[in-house]
Amino acid sequence: MAITASMVKELRDSTGAGMMDAKKALTETAGDMEAAVDWLRTKGLAKAAKKSGRTAAEGLVAVKVEGGRGVAVEVNSETDFVGKNADFQNMVAGIADAAVTAADLDALKAADMNGKSVEQTVTDAVAVIGENMSVRRMAAIEGDVVVSYVHNAAAPGMGNIGVLVAMTGGDEAFGKQVAMHIAAVNPVSLSEADLDAAVVEKEKQVQIDIARESGKPEAVIEKMIVGRMKKYMSEVTLVNQQFVINPDLTVADAAKEAGATITGFVRLEVGEGIEVIKEDFAAEVAKVGGA
Repeated sequence: MAITASMVKELRDSTGAGMMDAKKALTETAGDMEAAVDWLRTKGLAKAAKKSGRTAAEGLVAVKVEGGRGVAVEVNSETDFVGKNADFQNMVAGIADAAVTAADLDALKAADMNGKSVEQTVTDAVAVIGENMSVRRMAAIEGDVVVSYVHNAAAPGMGNIGVLVAMTGGDEAFGKQVAMHIAAVNPVSLSEADLDAAVVEKEKQVQIDIARESGKPEAVIEKMIVGRMKKYMSEVTLVNQQFVINPDLTVADAAKEAGATITGFVRLEVGEGIEVIKEDFAAEVAKVGGA
């Protein structure tokens, strides 16, 4: 029986197994879905997959720089306790090494790591450590000078927040200061030119609506909006923010004094954007008891 992509997807969705494992299970069982699930269970892969429904919002971000390329990867776990586990940290370090030559997240998951793919390595670790884990994000940046920084470091090169800064000119010391600024302030983009035009337009419309509530004439409102949008840009764009090292300067001014031009940055924070739903078991019990 021919094994189709939809069959592989269905098995992956129902078990959480990796793509190659799902395909092999279907091949070994001649496309019998139930038998393929049992095959995965006998190999210990479905057991690991049972944990895939639990939210993995903790973990580590690792950064690595080689030459003019820097990479940052986020590897999640369910608890911060696992982030302190030496085996987990070694795995994350190996994944960061593999990321240096990977084009994107899919390529990273498929990359070789001590004879197994990164994805399979993580799946095996789930079964051993007993928590759901995933390689959630990867970002890369290139430049004449690339500097990395980790905040709340748990081990060398990995922590709660990972930052990469790319520059032309300047030195590593200045780059590290900029990276620390980015970790602390979390700018949305490098400059106004990099901001999503729709986001800018939405903010402008909000400010117009607020200004109109004042009842002032349209000509006055137009001038108010110019000032308010300038303030907005000074808050969300890196080069226009006040430099945390020296608030008398913008980041752009500080870069000019350091003989540097910042060309890009990456900032990854563990669990950023993941919604963690906390169940109130006491409330549930009370609800059932009162039914």
